[in-house]
Amino acid sequence: MKYTEKELIGIKEEVSQMWRLVISQLEKTKQSYLNNDIELAREIVSREKRVNTFELKIESDCENYIALYNPVAVDLRLVLSLINICKTLERIADFADGISRHVIANKCEALTSELKEELRIETMFDVVIEMLTDSYVTLESENTKLSGKILVKDEMVDEIYHDSVKILTEYLTQHPQQIECGLKTMLVIRKIERMGDHCSNIVEEIVFYIDAKVLKHTKNKE
Repeated sequence: MKYTEKELIGIKEEVSQMWRLVISQLEKTKQSYLNNDIELAREIVSREKRVNTFELKIESDCENYIALYNPVAVDLRLVLSLINICKTLERIADFADGISRHVIANKCEALTSELKEELRIETMFDVVIEMLTDSYVTLESENTKLSGKILVKDEMVDEIYHDSVKILTEYLTQHPQQIECGLKTMLVIRKIERMGDHCSNIVEEIVFYIDAKVLKHTKNKE
């Protein structure tokens, strides 16, 4: 095996470790939010620093690889994609951190579990976690056959997000004393929706690396 290949394998392993950490952060954020678990939320916030450290290290390693070895074709696509993927993973972790800080503030515990069920927040979390996990499998297997299904899941997240506006509007009309918490809940739902968008961006990067296709700004990404 060439030394340059070992370098690339090392960078990919760093990205894999970061990816697994972010998936774990998302799973714990879901549990923390749905159960109002403040201690778990504090753990998520404290682990955010590890995600940031991964991003800085991977970005530096990728830049050094380009400077030292002047990669072309598939190797260049891989390095460029890994840079963008790790940045996107960090943004997803930022949203998880933001939701966890909402739990720690502990001002909206009065919102009923029935309302959370009607808003389908747990489903949103589950779909985004599936998207992130399937994207990880896609990169590890270097097989883009799952890419279309992952992108379709983002449409489901968007649909739930848009439905939540009407549901919250009706709820707050009947419970005006909960307006502050309602608005904060809307921000949480918006964060989950943005996570779905970022998962789609990751899929686009993987397809660019493996298939040399650019999906950004195209109408039919499947």
